[in-house]
Amino acid sequence: MAPPIDMNRRDWLRTATAAGLVSTAGLNSAVIARGPSAADPDRIRRENEKPGTRDWLNANVRVDPKTRYRSPGIEGYASHTSIRPGEKLTIHVSTNPASRFTLEVYRMGYYQGHGARRVEKLGTFPGSPQPDPPIGEMRLRECAWEPSVALTIPDDWTSGVYIGKLKTEGEGLESYVVFVVRDDRQADFLFQVSDNTWNAYNRWPSQFSLYDDGVKEWYWGPDVQTSFDRPYGKYCQIFDVPLSVGSGEWLLWEFPLAFWMEQHGCDVTYISNIDTHLDPAGLKRAKGWISIGHDEYWSLAMFDHMKQAVADGLNLAFLSGNSICGVVDIHPSSDGRPGRIIERVGRFGSPRKEELEQGFPEEGRFKKNGPNEATLMGAQSTFPVTGGGDWTCRKPDHWLFAGTGMKAGDGVAGLVGWEWHGEPWPIPGLEVLASGPTKSPRGEGLYTATIYPGPKDNFVFNASTIWWATGLASPPGFILPDVYTKPKGVDPRVQQMTKNLFEKMRGA
Repeated sequence: MAPPIDMNRRDWLRTATAAGLVSTAGLNSAVIARGPSAADPDRIRRENEKPGTRDWLNANVRVDPKTRYRSPGIEGYASHTSIRPGEKLTIHVSTNPASRFTLEVYRMGYYQGHGARRVEKLGTFPGSPQPDPPIGEMRLRECAWEPSVALTIPDDWTSGVYIGKLKTEGEGLESYVVFVVRDDRQADFLFQVSDNTWNAYNRWPSQFSLYDDGVKEWYWGPDVQTSFDRPYGKYCQIFDVPLSVGSGEWLLWEFPLAFWMEQHGCDVTYISNIDTHLDPAGLKRAKGWISIGHDEYWSLAMFDHMKQAVADGLNLAFLSGNSICGVVDIHPSSDGRPGRIIERVGRFGSPRKEELEQGFPEEGRFKKNGPNEATLMGAQSTFPVTGGGDWTCRKPDHWLFAGTGMKAGDGVAGLVGWEWHGEPWPIPGLEVLASGPTKSPRGEGLYTATIYPGPKDNFVFNASTIWWATGLASPPGFILPDVYTKPKGVDPRVQQMTKNLFEKMRGA
């Protein structure tokens, strides 16, 4: 079969692959444990010397007011949350009304302050409306859309978070798809994106997140499933951010950390929550592991893998809030791809009395609660969970505060929010580095940022806030959150503390 006269051969081959006209062997590859490959500590610096662009920013996003979250003009999803070079990725796209479209793929980083580098431009491709999936058991909405594009990840794509910018001809409507390119190399840092939580809060096409049981808008109980095989709708909490259409929570509170780390040439490689679940051996290739943003949903296997990693000497940094709170089972997709469906089955630390009595009685139906998350993180989500406040120094002589000039009682205004951790666990050697009150309409709380030593001269740090990265950088397109309290943005003290933390993690 020859390519159409208006399509070059490379684009035709990708379209033909997607349509099943050429082999798609390997599309359903799983995360396979492999031995670590050679270190390349200068790779991120070399990558960010390549020319960047701000063309990745979407400027014409149209959200359907009836559904509140989806953008039916153009929307799509990727076949994998995380994929290696040499493996095949499919992108599944729907356009309503029918329209040809392009796909531009960008790797997110620093790139002279532009935030991304374009690595591929594909299309145009034919687009048409693809069917809304039926409501399945446990309210599962799992799309089985025909693939629109298929490509083998090139060997020279550096590990990172990649976004695909979808754009229709004619009206030029835009949205994203998002995926991680991972590798197996030894590195200083593993940056884990919190995509289980992106999935859990994704209400596409209307009210079908883990928080929707068909009756209650904010439900917190069992017997609901969500799939990665659907587009990410506009994020449903805190503020109106059209750039979240198709990109989950990546651009909301995670990207500023990657932007800052890559600006400074940190030796970092990227993984998904699903990698932590399926590939515990891969955790051994780094000196430090980082949780960022809103890392709420973990499987019991993830928890066990990280406990073992600490025992083996890995340093952990939870630059996140409300982390390891909900227990999820992780299931394969209907066609057998691993790690594509999540189901909330319990609570780490078991349901709290205050929550059962004040809004979430359905937690009493959980049947698979996990260990207290504080036994890993050092502190835990406590009632009222939500709230904000200042991040206030309590141990100014600790190495974390070296070079910051902070004294006991000094605070970084608004850095704590909108969810946090408190009630430190009695772990030998644990220290509370920062603490203070939080305020929200649900009541007052007390957060604690902690650190404790591991068994092999390693440590576990818990920043106790979703908004830590707001103090590090403000990439293009970034909007500061504003609820309960408002972080003030880039702060040299947060930058210095993070530098101290990372230097200690990598043993410098």
